[in-house]
Amino acid sequence: MTTATQIKRLVIVEDQTAIREMLAEILRFDPSYKIVGECGDGKLACDMLLDLKPDVVVLDARLPGLSGVDILRRVAKQLKSTRIIIFSGYESPALVREMLEAGAHGFVEKTAGLIELKKGLESVANGGTYFGPGIAALLRNVVANNNPTTGTDLLTDREREILKLVAESHSTKEIALKLNISVKTVDNHRTNLMRKLNLHDVASLTRYALEIGLIDHRTQTW
Repeated sequence: MTTATQIKRLVIVEDQTAIREMLAEILRFDPSYKIVGECGDGKLACDMLLDLKPDVVVLDARLPGLSGVDILRRVAKQLKSTRIIIFSGYESPALVREMLEAGAHGFVEKTAGLIELKKGLESVANGGTYFGPGIAALLRNVVANNNPTTGTDLLTDREREILKLVAESHSTKEIALKLNISVKTVDNHRTNLMRKLNLHDVASLTRYALEIGLIDHRTQTW
């Protein structure tokens, strides 16, 4: 029998309302968890997690406001006892590495289904790690091919900000105004991040930002 001390306080962060409500409805019947928060916006989710300090989080990779990676980067160091599993409809080697480097404890692809998520959630909530079958295969392929790291761990916070804004089709002048810095400073940051990532045009930067979940493909019109 589950005792009160064993119940895990859970937050669900998912921007698709139907999926979020479905997850909440299913997990409410599981005595191992108590849902203490639900959110579909990245910035609001970041504040919610820091305020509630849950035991476990189900986190989507792509969200409006802040991406899942950005949320992890902001909260992981402050919430050292919080366990986080990614539940995403999009996965790539770069995105998975970004999530793990930022502090995620597991990653289940949405195509794997809810049963797989529940298995992963149980493992992560109890101190383990878990990867859905598609993610596990992807990681094996990365190791087998000795793929390099993404390079984004070399970027400063400002360079990540500028990468996101460039990928969202903001002009250099717009970025400068938005961040309250000079046009020359924006150009310098963009040159540095292109060098670090070995990418040499806006289209490549945009594809890369999409791949690691920094921006949402649903905001793109091309």
